[in-house]
Amino acid sequence: MSPYDPSAFPPFAVTVDLVVLTVRGPALCALVVRRGEQPFQGRWALPGGFVRADEDLGAAAARELVEETGLCAHDPAAPPPALGNGAHLEQLATYGDPERDPRMRVVSVAHLALAPDLPAPRAGGDANSARWSPVEELLGQDVDAEHAEEKAGPLAFDHARILADGVERARSKIEYSSLATAFCPPEFTVGELRRVYEAVWGVALDPRNFHRKVTGTPGFLVPAGGTTTRQGGRPAQLFRAGGATLLNPPMLRPEV
Repeated sequence: MSPYDPSAFPPFAVTVDLVVLTVRGPALCALVVRRGEQPFQGRWALPGGFVRADEDLGAAAARELVEETGLCAHDPAAPPPALGNGAHLEQLATYGDPERDPRMRVVSVAHLALAPDLPAPRAGGDANSARWSPVEELLGQDVDAEHAEEKAGPLAFDHARILADGVERARSKIEYSSLATAFCPPEFTVGELRRVYEAVWGVALDPRNFHRKVTGTPGFLVPAGGTTTRQGGRPAQLFRAGGATLLNPPMLRPEV
């Protein structure tokens, strides 16, 4: 290759941003951190960081996931880890608007991470606090005057757009894939899985119709061989994620 002068090209940096989603109570929530440094000091943002010179994008995203949540990414084609400390991690999209970061030209490769109900996060790096917030609040879709003072406010950078894209990816993928089980523990009930769909889609589903659909979809669920009363009431059968990655027929979103 003929020699060239690297200084003839404008420098730019590459970051990874994480849309980390989980279901807490009845709501789909995203992990956000309050920035402790400029730019956007004091504003909430998605977790992430700069890609190191010696790592590829997947490794950078997996490292940030461990640092922010303590979760290890696992192969989406493999069953969830038995200890339940793994998360589904996939590349979402690339964002390269020249004005997205006031410091310099920064291209971000966003990743989507999904995991069961996670504990309260701990801030690290250049963040001085972290929390789970309902995505409807973060995207400005849920304005509640009584709790207005608790709202996270506009996200830093272009993170509102990245979050919206991540939420839509999750909402669409649970229609035709078994991705909804990534929000569940290794063994779960049909009722717990239904609450995942309800939280992600933001709708109420008929329990009997849902049960019939998910148990009748080949390869979606397999019996775990036990029951639980953690939901209260009568014992409910436990299931595990089956081997299917694509659902046929798909679980179509209700029209709202």
